[in-house]
Formats: sequence, structure tokens, C-alpha cells
Amino acid sequence: MTASTSSTPSTPSTSSATGPAAEPAHWDARLWAVLLILSANMILDAVEVSLVLVALPSIGTALGTDLWTVQWLMSGFALGFAALLVLGPRLNARLGRKRVYLAAMLLFAAASVVGGLADGAALLIATRVVKGLSAALTAPTGLAIIGTTFPNGPQQRRAVSTYSLFGAAGFTVGLLLSGALLAAGWRWTFLFPAPVALVLLLLGLRLIPPDRGPAPAPRITPALLRSGPLLRSAVGAATLNGTYQSLLLLLVFQTQRQLGWSPWQSAVALLPACVPLAVTVPFAAAMTARWGTARLVALGAATPVLGYALYLWRPDDGSYLTAMLPTLLLVGAGFVLSFAALNMQATAALPAADRAAAVPLYQTAVQLGAVLMLPVTAWLLGSRHGHRPALLFITAVGVAGLLAALTGLRSSHRQVEP
Repeated sequence: MTASTSSTPSTPSTSSATGPAAEPAHWDARLWAVLLILSANMILDAVEVSLVLVALPSIGTALGTDLWTVQWLMSGFALGFAALLVLGPRLNARLGRKRVYLAAMLLFAAASVVGGLADGAALLIATRVVKGLSAALTAPTGLAIIGTTFPNGPQQRRAVSTYSLFGAAGFTVGLLLSGALLAAGWRWTFLFPAPVALVLLLLGLRLIPPDRGPAPAPRITPALLRSGPLLRSAVGAATLNGTYQSLLLLLVFQTQRQLGWSPWQSAVALLPACVPLAVTVPFAAAMTARWGTARLVALGAATPVLGYALYLWRPDDGSYLTAMLPTLLLVGAGFVLSFAALNMQATAALPAADRAAAVPLYQTAVQLGAVLMLPVTAWLLGSRHGHRPALLFITAVGVAGLLAALTGLRSSHRQVEP
């Protein structure tokens, strides 16, 4: 559940009433092109996270910065993402979805170039915050464009599923790209997205349809902030994403600095934590229909805690197969089980009028998990007491998320009792 993985959006909560009255049963080339442009941008947002994650040790060495400073390249992106999510729908309502989307892509490309040429940590971190701000506009705005471009019903759900699948696969793509780009130099991890974003910008300028009418800005009400399912989902998603990114930060530095692995080896080692989600996204709706959101959220909170506890038990074991791999698989299982269920649980109990406002609140919580946990994890890793203090912190936060999930499970049982 990275900015990308972490924030794959929910199905649009409002009907595309402003869309065309009738559309062909099969998409024409233009509709496919629009969907691919929007989905490619979702990949780009998710790639941003995994590319920089694997590059952090190399960047820290090149710039002479410590772990706590260099981790802000990760948490700064999440901070920018969280800062603008709630404001984004208001900008869309005032300026128009297409205009906001394209402006954010241009800003993303410019920040990529500046970041790739930066010589100091402060400027580099600032560009990451700007890119997070841009992603906070493009990801949900892309979903909103789907909601008004594709006919409501099965066709729109199929478009959203494709969009979500691309977002979930982006983190994996970034890991695979990281080794090749780092072989040419760490600056390419920042420069690479710029030409891709510019190509998508030019295509979007030509192919994304103009807004068909003003979109009302969603309003956050006090009742929304008191919604138990929304609050539990926000806590669960924040802890899941925060502990996930914190563990990956720990493993990247452990494998590259302590075990002497190359960035490419480190990237491949992390694949079991993200590939399962990318593979199972198309089946998420069927899973939740069969098992219910509360059960899946509870199971999805429990399996990562088991993984963290396992690694806490043997953090200095150099064996990938007996220590790191089981932990990564258990964390990946947590995302497979609860990622879609958390998204659905956050809004399912709300009136339709409140769902558009609930989604950015929920997604903000997802990003805040990383914003709050990554600096603490980096500080503990730099305390010269080994990896155990950081693992204890990650495990404790995971347990808190599990307790919140069990509370939701108990509530769902009470609701079905006669």
C-alpha cells in the first residue's frame, strides 16, 4: 500500500451522471488510450516509491548523509501525498479535473529533473515532497476522470479494476527497474520518470476528454469523522502501510550495508513482499464477497505481525530462505487479504453522499502511516543498537493495527446476531 501500492483507489462513489448518455458496449481505441494513459501514470507513482527505496544506501553514501536524513526521500514523498489529498477534490471542482491532472504531471516531470540534478540532500528532499504533492492530485483525479469517461456499471468497474491492477503492479516494476538504473548511477532513479511523465502529459493533453460539467467538492462532516468503520479502516491501513515501508527500509539497509548485497540483489529479494498483491488484485472483489471485509482485515493484520515477530526472533540470521523470505511472504499475504477489504470497509457503511469525502480521508491516513513511522524506524536503526529496536517498534505498531482490526471483527459479529 505504497503511494501507489498503498493507495490504490476505491471504486468511484458517485455515478457518472455527467458522462455520455450512451456508450458502445465495447470500448473504442480512444477509450482504451485514455485508460492506458491514466493507468501508466499510476504505475509511475508507484515506481517512484520502490525506485528510491532501493537507491537510499547509494544516495546516502554519495551525498554523505546519515540514514535518518536520507529516509526523508521516502517519508517526504508520503508527506506531500498526504498533504494534498483532502484538498485535491476542491481543486478539481474549482479548476477542472483535466486541467489539474495535466498541471500535476508537468510539476511531477519538472521535480524529477531538478531532483536528478540536485547536489544536496535538502533540495533532493524538497523535490520528493513536490512529487508527492503531484501524485496526490494525479492518482485520485485519474480515478475521477474514469468515473466521468466510462459508462457507469460493468464497464466502469472494469476500467477501475484495470487502473487498480496497474497501480498494484507499479511497486514491482520499480524494484525491477532499480537495479538497472542504479548501475548507471543513482541520479537516474530521479531522472527516469521525467520523460515518461512528459510523454503521458502530451498524450493526455490530446486524448483525455474535457470536463463535462462542474463537479461538486465533497464536504467533510462531523458525522463522517465519527464513523467507526472509517476510523478502524484508517488505523488499519496506516499501520499496514507504515510497518510495511519501515520493514522494507530496514531490509534494504541490512542487505546492502550489513550483508554487502548489490542493489539489484536487494531489489529482487524484496519481490515476495509485493508480487502477491499485484497478482491477486483481479480477485479481490470475489474474496471480499466470499469472506466479508471484517474477517479479511483481521487476517490481513495478523499475518504481517507474525512475519515481524519471526524476524524479531532472528534478525541477525543471514539466511534469506529461513528468515527474510518467510517474513516478506507473510507481509505480502497481509496485503493480499486486507488491501481491498480495507478500502471497501472504509466507505461501505457510509451514505452515498459522504463516500466522496471519505476516500481522501482514508488515503491520507494510509500515507500518514509512512510519514510517522519511517523517521522513527530510521532513528532507531541509526542508534547503534542493531536492528532489534526498530523491529520491536515495527512489531508493536503492527500489533496496534491488529487490535483495531479485531475490534472491527467483534463489531461485525454483534451486527449479525439476532
